[in-house]
Amino acid sequence: MIYIFCAPSGSGKSTMVNHLLTKHPNLFELSISCTTRPPRGKEVHGREYYFISTDEFRQRIENDDFIEYQQVYEGLYYGTLKDEIRRIEEAGRQVLFDVDVKGGINLKNILGDKATSIFICPPSIDELRRRLEGRGDTSPEMIEKRINKAAIELEDMKHFDRVVVNDDLNHAFEQLDAIIDENRNLRR
Repeated sequence: MIYIFCAPSGSGKSTMVNHLLTKHPNLFELSISCTTRPPRGKEVHGREYYFISTDEFRQRIENDDFIEYQQVYEGLYYGTLKDEIRRIEEAGRQVLFDVDVKGGINLKNILGDKATSIFICPPSIDELRRRLEGRGDTSPEMIEKRINKAAIELEDMKHFDRVVVNDDLNHAFEQLDAIIDENRNLRR
């Protein structure tokens, strides 16, 4: 089974994914995406992303190496390598995707019933704003951009198989665990 996690920035998507990776270290593995952006902070090639040049990314597009990709801004690409999925499946693990909403919709359209798409939803836009402001690492202008983008992304929630509202972290974990258990029982 493949799981696709998407959410507006600040909704807790990475927290949900990390919960599953910690709870089931031998069951799941996070798919590492490619990007043409430079590493930030302590990011490491092959851990957070595969950092490649724009020219290499475009060559990989021509070689049909991606299951999906997007050009977010001029020259800034993100994508999922087909080999990354194979690598994880050959290791006997289930693939977790932590991608943006458009990428998640694209992946679900491509993978169909092989994947369960899960949208992590904030309890409200006001709470999302509070969380983004509470991080203390985002400018007010960037917070406004993320809030505006979140409003659009929330409209895409209807394209996902399941929605987990992250209003209370423990309750959200319980909802997520129930989805995983349900899928595992269906597969048996």
